[in-house]
This record gives sequence, C-alpha cells and structure tokens, in this order.
Amino acid sequence: MFRSVIVGTGAIANAHAEAIAATPGIELAGVVDLAAERAQEFAARHGSPAVFGSLAEALALAPDAAPDYVHICTPPGSHVDLAIEAQRGGAVPIVEKPPALSLEDFDRLLASEDETGVPVVGLFQHRFGSAAVGLRGLLAEGALGRPLVAVAETLWYRDDDYFAVPWRGTWGVEGGGPTMGHGIHQFDLLLSILGPWASVRAVAVRQNRPTETEDVSSAIVTFENGAVATILNSIVSPRETSRLRFDFEHATAELEHLYGYDSTHWTFTPARGSEDLAEDWTARAGSTPSGHTAQLAAVLAARESGERPPVTTADARRTLELSAAIYASAFTDRTVAAGEIVPGHPFYASMQGTGAPWAAVTA
Repeated sequence: MFRSVIVGTGAIANAHAEAIAATPGIELAGVVDLAAERAQEFAARHGSPAVFGSLAEALALAPDAAPDYVHICTPPGSHVDLAIEAQRGGAVPIVEKPPALSLEDFDRLLASEDETGVPVVGLFQHRFGSAAVGLRGLLAEGALGRPLVAVAETLWYRDDDYFAVPWRGTWGVEGGGPTMGHGIHQFDLLLSILGPWASVRAVAVRQNRPTETEDVSSAIVTFENGAVATILNSIVSPRETSRLRFDFEHATAELEHLYGYDSTHWTFTPARGSEDLAEDWTARAGSTPSGHTAQLAAVLAARESGERPPVTTADARRTLELSAAIYASAFTDRTVAAGEIVPGHPFYASMQGTGAPWAAVTA
C-alpha cells in the first residue's frame, strides 16, 4: 500500500483526498498545513490519521511510515521548493498547476530530478479522461489523418472578491493570470493531442479585474505537424465554459465542459466518406471522466509497470514554455518560437518578463 501526504488544505486539496480515497493501492497518511485548525478539520473530514506542521516532519517518519507521494496543493509560488524537498526525502511530488512560476524555476525541478532520481508528476488531469485517451489513440494510428485546425477556450468568471486573497492575481505568487492558473489545463490537453508546438503570436490584456496580471489572453499557435490552433483564456466571461475543438482530415472532435468532462461532453463528427470512424470513436471514448482520480490511477499503474509516471517533466515543461511564450509574444509584440526562451531571456526568469504594458500606465 502506497502512502500519500497532502501539503496545503485549501479547496483543491479536497480533489486530491477524494482521488486517494477512490484509488486502490494508496492511502492518505497525513496532511501538512501551517494553519493547524484548518488542517485538523481537513484531516477529520478525509480520514487522515496524522497532521504535520511541516513537510519535513512527514518526510522524517520511519521508512515504513514515510510518504511515497507528496501532493502539493499550496499557492503556486511554493510549488518548486516543496517538490524539491519531497524529492530529497525520497517521495514523488505530485504538483498542482502551474508546476512552477517560471521556466527557470521549473529547470530547478529538472536538475533535482536528475540529482535525486525521483520523478516529478505535473497534475494535468484533463489528459486522462478516456475520451481524450481514445482520441490520442485514433490519431496515433493514423485513422483521423493529419490534424489541421484546433481551438482551446477557457472562458471563466472570477469576480473582484476572488482576488481579495492577497496572492491571487500577482506575478510573485500566482505567476500570471488565466494563462497560468486557469486556461493552462485546456491548452495542456490541446498539446497532449497535437504534440509539440512551434511558434506563437499572442495578446494579453487587463480588461476588468484588480490584478497585476492579465485577465484575458489570446494566441495563435502553430505546431510542428503543421496544425494551427487558437487559444483564448478569460476570467471575465459570465457564461462560463471550457471548449476544445480538433479538426482532422477525416473528423472533427469537440469537447465542451466546465471543470471536468466525461465522454458525454464530446461530439464526434466524421467527414463525408469516413462515417465508419464514428463506431471506432464510440468504442474508444469509454466512460472514465477526467480528473485527479484518473491521473492518480495512471501514476500508480506506471509505477507498477516500471515506467515513468505521466505527466513527465518534459510534458509539463512544454506546457509551461507555451505560457511563457504567450506572455513574451504579447508583451513584446512579436512571434516567439519554441526553444527561444532560454537562460538570459527576459521571460525565462519570470512570466512578466519585460513588464506588462498596463503596469507602466498604472505607475
């Protein structure tokens, strides 16, 4: 039986605790939070046998009681340091999005992974719904033909009260606006299907929220395979929805949901002459919803088979690099190529890079 410890007992930690409870072969061994009363309430609600004041306390347990996995559910600015601490303690960190505030910070994780031999798991649960898995399978087998056009939209609504939490909407702790903290799940799913991106041209603006960061961004992304996609991220949209569309040579696959999906949220339309694909799609779509439970099950299955856990650091870095490139393109008014943001580049150490245009106006 594997043991998990959850660090941070805010809202998203509930999804992790529920996933642990629903997944055979793993148990919740403890929770960590600086707020003792909140931690105790969380532990009681989810049946955790122990509460710790620090991750170090949990990692210092005897080998037969120490955690195998550490679920990092704290504000984004603390993700990297906690993940490295977990690695050095021999536990695999499962890191909520975004995994790091910058490519520079993420590369510290990569270095720690090389040093310790302990992998990092980026929490990108939308990859693991059976419909997305089935779509990737059909594409890999060539049944869908080439991917041509795609759309990824995260149209959400967060009012001013949401940003009353001091770290929200800041570069220093949250790392960015909806490009980092909200839409990243949708365009990570986009990347998991379309593969490596090649270049991006973007805009980012602050339309209506009291934040340091953007509240809307939009990008045109080209992929190595020739596909072209648009990505729109918003937290000012009263009718909330998350939408993806993939147009392949032989079919269109569409997904509309909000914070998670199952196969009923997908629509599959074969092109004329490819009607038999509909039956293949139905057989592949399955019934497993996206979510933390689906990804945790995949992580444990990989461990049992001796494989690296999904999502790999390479996968997570590619997604984070796209976030950085969207900001770089938006703030410098130019097209940014994959691989361009390297040490010394202004957007390598921070998503705000050379600075948001509205910051100068405010100053």
